[in-house]
Amino acid sequence: MIRSALGVLSCAGALLHAASALAAAEYKIVTASERGTYIQIGRDLANLVAPAADITLDALPSAGSAENVRRLRYEPGVKFALVQSDVYQAFIDQGREGNAEAARMVNPLRVIMPLYNEEIYFIVRADAPLEHIHDIKDRKINVGLLGSGTALSATTLYRLMFGAPLAEDNASYLSNEEALVKLITDKTLDVVVVVAGQPAKLLSEMKPEVRQYIKLLKLDPKHDTTRAALTTYFPATISAANYPNLLSEDTAGIAVKAFLVTYNYTGPETVQHLRQFAQSLCRNFPRLQAEGHPKWKEVALALPALGKGWSYSPATERHLRACIQQGPSAFTAPKRANCSQQERVLGLCN
Repeated sequence: MIRSALGVLSCAGALLHAASALAAAEYKIVTASERGTYIQIGRDLANLVAPAADITLDALPSAGSAENVRRLRYEPGVKFALVQSDVYQAFIDQGREGNAEAARMVNPLRVIMPLYNEEIYFIVRADAPLEHIHDIKDRKINVGLLGSGTALSATTLYRLMFGAPLAEDNASYLSNEEALVKLITDKTLDVVVVVAGQPAKLLSEMKPEVRQYIKLLKLDPKHDTTRAALTTYFPATISAANYPNLLSEDTAGIAVKAFLVTYNYTGPETVQHLRQFAQSLCRNFPRLQAEGHPKWKEVALALPALGKGWSYSPATERHLRACIQQGPSAFTAPKRANCSQQERVLGLCN
């Protein structure tokens, strides 16, 4: 009897261990710089969505979208990434043009959902004779760190607007903070490009005297270069309310779309956690909009048609589409009354 009891206890212990392993799934999401919007979006997902999906989610800083694609593809534990639409498309295009490494990285990736437009800021000295974004032609421009989404957006925009790449002699690849210092002090830069959803902490936390030193360039919607840029990017309004120490009125700008991305996982445990993540994302979407970063208010629970080469995650799409049809409140799944103890222990009752 003792041996039998010990056997039962051993089986129960194994069951609890398996349940603990499922409940304690430790995943990572790669975002962008510590002072950007992406990392705050990642932390919102970690705090408001992941716990109900039995996921411990760690929001990690990174150099940006291009690095995120690589880390999602190859770094253990990274199950989610925030990626700009133009970066994702650039990998797809490179793969189609014969770059095998680009194809290997992007082909297995899957979109969970589109998020919001991320503003692209063109910062110059306050006394510079530049007023509009199209004035940056042939200027010395800091495009952001190599491997970052900012660098790709800045160089892609430049090429679209002016029909030629930014001359390498005019490009620098410093962090936002380093570049702003050089812009103001030794004046070896003319323009600093920053990509961040508003309100971006880098700009919103600047002191009132900042207007003595820097200003933002405006988008001229009627200029030929603007029409070329808007074939890939989106018009935006940069709100003075978000940057009261920098702007006296709303400013026309330009933006890129952000996406929440994962991998085409097929392992049962990971697929189950992704399903639970989609369910929790749906149920907690009102909380994200009420308690999360202000950018969540611009996000819609929607899965629009994607471009050629893009695909939604099979593990999350069905649950999110059901949510979209029924609404978050209707999609809240009550626990089944006839759920067995083993199912409850394993977290399979919702």
